[in-house]
Amino acid sequence: MNGGESAIQRVGARLFGPTGLDEAVIGRALGELAGGGADLADLFFEATSTRTWRLEDGRVTNGSFAMRQGVGARAAHGAAVSFAHSADIRPQPLLDTVRAVRTLARHGDTLRHPQGVAMTRRAGEHALYPVLDVVAFEDAAAWIDLLGRIDQLARAADPRIVRVEANVRANDTQVLIANADGELAADIRPLTIIGVRLVAEQNGKRARGQAGLGGRLGLQGFDAAAVQSMVSTAVRMALNNLEAIPAPVGQMPVVLGPGYPGVLFHEAVGHGLEGDHHRKRLSAFDGRVGLRIAAPGVTVIDDGGLPDRLGSLGVDDEGSAADRTVLVEDGVLTGLMQDRLNAGLMNQRSTGNGRRQSYAHLPMPRMTNTFLANGTDDPTDILASIDRGIYATAFDGGQVDIVSGRFNFTTCEAWLVEKGRLVAPVQGATLIGVGHEALLNISMVGNDLALDTGVATCSKQGQTLSVSVGQPSLRIDQMMVGGQGT
Repeated sequence: MNGGESAIQRVGARLFGPTGLDEAVIGRALGELAGGGADLADLFFEATSTRTWRLEDGRVTNGSFAMRQGVGARAAHGAAVSFAHSADIRPQPLLDTVRAVRTLARHGDTLRHPQGVAMTRRAGEHALYPVLDVVAFEDAAAWIDLLGRIDQLARAADPRIVRVEANVRANDTQVLIANADGELAADIRPLTIIGVRLVAEQNGKRARGQAGLGGRLGLQGFDAAAVQSMVSTAVRMALNNLEAIPAPVGQMPVVLGPGYPGVLFHEAVGHGLEGDHHRKRLSAFDGRVGLRIAAPGVTVIDDGGLPDRLGSLGVDDEGSAADRTVLVEDGVLTGLMQDRLNAGLMNQRSTGNGRRQSYAHLPMPRMTNTFLANGTDDPTDILASIDRGIYATAFDGGQVDIVSGRFNFTTCEAWLVEKGRLVAPVQGATLIGVGHEALLNISMVGNDLALDTGVATCSKQGQTLSVSVGQPSLRIDQMMVGGQGT
C-alpha cells in the first residue's frame, strides 16, 4: 500500500466520517452479533463508485455513474449461516442489522462478548496495486479520447471494419472487514477494464472480433502499445472469421493457445476445487485429495497475490491475506480453495479465497488468479504434433456441471489443423468433454505461460466477480468437437 495513511485509516475516513461510526460501535455490534455462541461472526463494510463510458461508431452513446455503500452482517453456528445487510451504516441502523441476524439465528441471548469486541489486531499493508481513486480523479475527457483513439485505430487497420464499439468501466472499491476475534482489515481496490467489439464485412458476409484490457490500475496503466495490441487482436479475429469454414465434428486432438483459453479449466476444474463443493460432496473431485487427477506435468495454481491482476486482493472479503495455493502438482490433487467458514467446518485453514460480489452478498470460496503452470514443450512442436485437429485461442462462452465435470465451450477464434499446419479458421466449434478426463488427456504442456489480458469474469450462485485465468499452450489428445462440418 502506498502513501502515509494506512488502508484502515483511509477507508475509515470515507465510510465512517460522515456517519459517526467508530471502532467502539463496531466492537459493540460484533459483541451482539457473536451472541448465542456463534462460531464465526463478521461485518463487511463497502463503498464502491463506478463510472462507465461507451463509444459507438465514433459517438459517445452512454455514460453512467453509480455509487454503492453498505454493510453485511454474518453469524454462523456450524454450517447454519444467518445474514442481513443494510445500505445505512450509521450506528443505530448497524445495530438494527446485527439484531436482525440474531433474530434469524435463534440461538438465545447469551453474549460471547457482553462488553463488545476490542478491535486490536490489524492486517498488514500490501503493494499488489496502487492506491488510486480512478473514478474521482481521472478526467472524463481522457477516457473519451482513449475510446476515440480505439475507434480510429480499428477503422484504419482495414477498410472491411464497418462497425466499432469501445467501452470503459472504472471501479473504486473500498472495503473494511471486522470480525468477532478482534481482527480489523481493509483494502482499497481500483479496477479499470477497456473493451472493443467490432464487425468486419466482405461480400455480404459479416464477422465479429473482440478484445479487452483490464487491471487494478488507472488510465496511466494502459500505454499506447497495449491499446494498439488490443485493437489488433480484435481486428485479426474479425478478419479471420470472415474466412472461416464450418468446424469439423468428432473426436480429435485439440490444442489450446496460451492465455485466455485457461478459462476452460477455470470452469471445468477450478470450481470443483472450491471448498464448499467438497464439504457438500458436490465436486467431481470429491475424496481425491492426494490422488492423481491429471497427467504428469500438469500443475494448477490459484494465486491472489499477483501485482495488478483483476483477481488479486490485498485481503479477501473476510479479511484474510491473499495466498498462493497449489491445487494440482505434477498431476496430483494437493489443495483446495477455502474461505473461513468452510475451512473451519473441514478442519482446514482459509487460503484467502473468501469473496463476495458486494456487501449484500455472502462470501464463499472463489477463485482469484487461476492458471496452469508452465511446462517444457515448445509451442511450435505442440502444433506440429497434430495430424488433424483444432487449435483454439479464444472462447465466447460455455457451461459446466460441477458435480459431473461435464462442460461445453464455444470458440470465437479457432483453426483447423492438418499435418501440423493451420489450414483455415473455423466457425461454430464447440469443445465438449469432462474436466477430469481432459486433465488426464493432456500430453504436452508448453513453455509459453500467459494470463488473460484482464477481461475474465466468474459467476457462481448468482454472484459475478473479476478474476484472471491463464495457461501455456496445451495439447489434449482427445476431445469431442461439435460443429457444422464433417
